[in-house]
Amino acid sequence: MWKDKGQYSFSTCWNIKRHQTGSEMINEIRELGFRFVELNYNVTNELLSTIEPMIERGEIGVSSVHNTFPHVADPDYGTDSVLLGFDDEEKRQRSIDLLIRSAEYANRYGAKAVVVHPGEVPFDYNIDNELKKLYNEQGHESPAYTKLWGEMIERREAAAGHYLSRIGDSLEEVCDRIDAKGWDVSIGIETRSRCYQMPTLREAKTIFDRLQGARVGLWYDFGHGMMMERMGLYDNARDMEAIKDNVVGIHIHETVGLSDHWCPYVHSGDMEYFDRFLPIIAAVPVKVYELKAVCTPEEIEQSHELLLAKLAGLPA
Repeated sequence: MWKDKGQYSFSTCWNIKRHQTGSEMINEIRELGFRFVELNYNVTNELLSTIEPMIERGEIGVSSVHNTFPHVADPDYGTDSVLLGFDDEEKRQRSIDLLIRSAEYANRYGAKAVVVHPGEVPFDYNIDNELKKLYNEQGHESPAYTKLWGEMIERREAAAGHYLSRIGDSLEEVCDRIDAKGWDVSIGIETRSRCYQMPTLREAKTIFDRLQGARVGLWYDFGHGMMMERMGLYDNARDMEAIKDNVVGIHIHETVGLSDHWCPYVHSGDMEYFDRFLPIIAAVPVKVYELKAVCTPEEIEQSHELLLAKLAGLPA
């Protein structure tokens, strides 16, 4: 049994593919010292059948659930989708209803937030894959990368306002419906891992300015933020100032190059870059580790101890 992790939570994305039953999955996370979990979007009703009794008995707390929850196989409503920004009104309403369903589960489990990937600027093909391939093979300053990046940005910026408006409409309806039901659940729109996906930190600020007082905030995924900074989409240290008071939850992980979900400090060996996120980690109410399956218990423990030591060194 590893050290107690207190208020920190842990996403089931780490071990969901290793288990046939939900209770086994949760018990493995409990052995790491976590009292809370984030139930991710691959959790099925079958897995929930053995997790829910554990929640009811108080054996595990739920910090958050990740939309679409429980798992929906249709990719139109999955994690890489236009989702809340759909122009097709039927699809947009279905996306809203599924997010409300996720919030209903969060409320039932005593979770404080729902993590949602709100949408994207659609492209005819996965331009992000092409850009990452060029980044890794030729570098982000290469002519090929620079040319394709320019094409992506031009299309993204031309269409972003339209999709931001649709996403804002959808979130306004979601928040109104949650308020009407009296649920104490926040919606966290997550920083993303592909350059055409929304929101950037500045796009998130636009949404928060529009929906002031609504129970919507940023779900700051630090690893994704690192990836997008390296690719050239935004600057975390600069842009986080605008949204730091709107963060409702975080995904704690680090990016090595453009590969994400690694243990902070441990896998990169960089003892400084991740420090920029420490004030937000200290301040936010919901803190969730979101790590890949290859991260070992020993690495997770070492990373957490390093993080706690860093946080203890922050000025009061």
